[in-house]
Amino acid sequence: MSNLKVHHIGYLVKKMENAIRSFEALGYELTQRTIYDEYRLVNICFLQKDGYRIELVSPVSDTSVVSGLMKKYKNSPYHICYETEHFETDYQELLTNGFLSIDSPTPAPALEGRKVVFLMSPSLGMIELLQKIPG
Repeated sequence: MSNLKVHHIGYLVKKMENAIRSFEALGYELTQRTIYDEYRLVNICFLQKDGYRIELVSPVSDTSVVSGLMKKYKNSPYHICYETEHFETDYQELLTNGFLSIDSPTPAPALEGRKVVFLMSPSLGMIELLQKIPG
């Protein structure tokens, strides 16, 4: 799986606009306005600085997939997203190597509808696998 490339760091936030302003004060530039993900019940936007991409994720409901994490961790980074050209192969290899799938691969509205899946590792925590656009 050496072809995995870090795409972004997922950062959990309670108040999206406040978080955007704080990251902008640190020199980040908003690269994608807030998009609602109805499958996960979250608002998502992306910021970038010095080649680093941050995904802000904010739950919009107590039934959001991240609402439990928000209660436990508050505002904090919570996953690294890896992009791959070989989504299905790498997904299966991660499962074989002890990662547990938290959900099923589904399209991500904030990422051009590309397939994503979240996995947990007892030694690393949560990661996200993202299907790379061919070309």
